[in-house]
Amino acid sequence: MKPNMKVLSLLSALSMSAAVVQTTSAQKPAAQAAASTAPVAFVYVSNTPGSGANKVNAYAAAANGKLTPVAGSPFADNLTSMVVNGKYLLGSNKAGVYVAAFLIQSNGSLRWTTSTDVARFNTSGCVFPSPLILDHTGANLYLASTVGSLCDSTEHQSFTIDKPTGALRFVGSTSQTFLFDTPLTIGANNVYAYGTDCVNFQGNVTDTFHVYKRGSNGLLTLTAINPPTPPPPTSGDFYCRSQTAADPSNHLAVSVQAIDVSTSQPDGQPQLATYTADASGNLTTPSTSGNMPGTAVGFVTNLSMSPSGKLLAVAGQSGLQIFHFNGSSPITAYTGLLTSNDIEQCFWDNANHLYAISQNAGKLYVFTVTPTGFSQATGSPYSIHAPANIIVQPK
Repeated sequence: MKPNMKVLSLLSALSMSAAVVQTTSAQKPAAQAAASTAPVAFVYVSNTPGSGANKVNAYAAAANGKLTPVAGSPFADNLTSMVVNGKYLLGSNKAGVYVAAFLIQSNGSLRWTTSTDVARFNTSGCVFPSPLILDHTGANLYLASTVGSLCDSTEHQSFTIDKPTGALRFVGSTSQTFLFDTPLTIGANNVYAYGTDCVNFQGNVTDTFHVYKRGSNGLLTLTAINPPTPPPPTSGDFYCRSQTAADPSNHLAVSVQAIDVSTSQPDGQPQLATYTADASGNLTTPSTSGNMPGTAVGFVTNLSMSPSGKLLAVAGQSGLQIFHFNGSSPITAYTGLLTSNDIEQCFWDNANHLYAISQNAGKLYVFTVTPTGFSQATGSPYSIHAPANIIVQPK
């Protein structure tokens, strides 16, 4: 009997379709497994393992926040402050003379490419390791350089980053500011940068709030903008502002401490103010002593805004706390202390993880935090001797 060619063709097609379905079905779990094991971020911590040079500990962060050391870590790179722009990790060396550039490999390991002598642009001879920040595009690097005849002032040096090598090209420096060395925060529009500092100078507490503008070539220039201070809780107090963090919508969180004018001593807990920036960099605030939440972290060492702008991490000498950040509306309380150990620095990734270092305790903490829940991640905390600085490269 003559075979039915239509039937054979149909059976053949069905057989091939089944094979394709089986192959696709087999591929899906493998792809899902690969996605689930792929790191969501690389975490870099500079530390002093004992005496001598610093090292950089590199970790791959899993989706659940668990950290795994990167191949080759720790790297014998003598760094303190670090920044990342997706391609390079750039770090100030321990002596403050160079900023070194390292290519971030696909597995998170670091490969040195070049070092730039930044001390030669400081004519005062006050050479110390300096805080580094980047603009939002990662094209410009800013370095807070200590200057002055008594090394008691700061000027912010501006650099462009050479894409092929990571080398820095000097653009210029800002005018000098007295007793001001906290890292700047660049606002959401990438045009204005803000910085505050609260310093006890010879028994007198000084409150400083500076606003800088970025030029088209990346050069920072000090402006005459004078942001308002929240009204103090009593006539015998004034608020001193010390740390800043920006959200993605032109708002700024600022830590403030009431100071007794007669004694120059803190009066109560540090509190958290919110500011709104207009297109010209001017700031306004609805914050008052009555609507600003207090924080239990003691002296505030760092503020870190989540990528969504909904959560604010507050680090201090007495621990770490999370607050709801509400844009132009008052900041509201969320967690208690996540740890009572001192926390010097903290950074977020893009997967709801917060990473924080405690220098005295020698710990690296990882927390999973959303607006509705928080927990310490698997494996946290990790022991690191004398961690100095931390930076996170989200994937």
